[in-house]
Amino acid sequence: MNDKLSERSRQILEAIIEDYIRTAEPVGSRTVTRRHGLALSPATVRNVMSDLEELGFLTSPHTSAGRVPTDKAFRFYVDSLLQVGTVDQDQQEEIRRHYRVQGRDVGEILKETSRVLSSISHYIGIVIAPRFAANVFRQIEFVKLCGRRILAILVSESGIVQNRIVEADEELPSEDLVRMSNYLNGLLKGLTISEVKRRIVGEMESEKVRYDTMLSRALKLSEQTLDDSMADVFIEGQVNILEQPEFADVEKMKEIFRAFEEKSQLISLLDRCM
Repeated sequence: MNDKLSERSRQILEAIIEDYIRTAEPVGSRTVTRRHGLALSPATVRNVMSDLEELGFLTSPHTSAGRVPTDKAFRFYVDSLLQVGTVDQDQQEEIRRHYRVQGRDVGEILKETSRVLSSISHYIGIVIAPRFAANVFRQIEFVKLCGRRILAILVSESGIVQNRIVEADEELPSEDLVRMSNYLNGLLKGLTISEVKRRIVGEMESEKVRYDTMLSRALKLSEQTLDDSMADVFIEGQVNILEQPEFADVEKMKEIFRAFEEKSQLISLLDRCM
């Protein structure tokens, strides 16, 4: 139904959404005509708002209290109405200034990116690190800790490092761990992490591995290391939401901050939005 909206309907819907974003209050027809300079009467605007409500873009929280955009309206606004602004010269220089320092790891750069986004937009800056499974494998190292516990260090070609403590079926000497690392690095280098997982499964089913205890142990350890892990999320500028009218409600503030703490839910939400 989105492509059936007339230009007049699009203008009125855009006006309602922008007013609602600004005030967090239901928007009435007189408000639309007064603030947005539309050459339309309030009666005409009301008729269009009624049509938009039937199409699922608006809803009425209370009788005669104005209209509120629905999720469908916000989706349409982002996809079809929102105008993306340009980054001016001062903002470009600010971005460059933040990235002139050399030698920082990927995590520091991504955290800095969320901070820059928040500073420029005056909203919350959220950055999700690339999912590790999409990276290209560079090397894996096993470091003996105590007993059967081993620190597995996985490095991608992009410089992302993933550390994980795994537990072997039995205690392994450091020399065996070095040989396992060398074997896996030769076997898996240049593959994406997703390809690495498939390769490991294939190798574990081969006749050679069944009769080579060291290779079997190496593959089992690498399989534990490559278990799916949650992508890192970097959030900066949470205080900026205090400037938004809809978050004057303390309970809403508690809910949004709980969402920031539950990063797995946040990633799932962002995945559905993109």
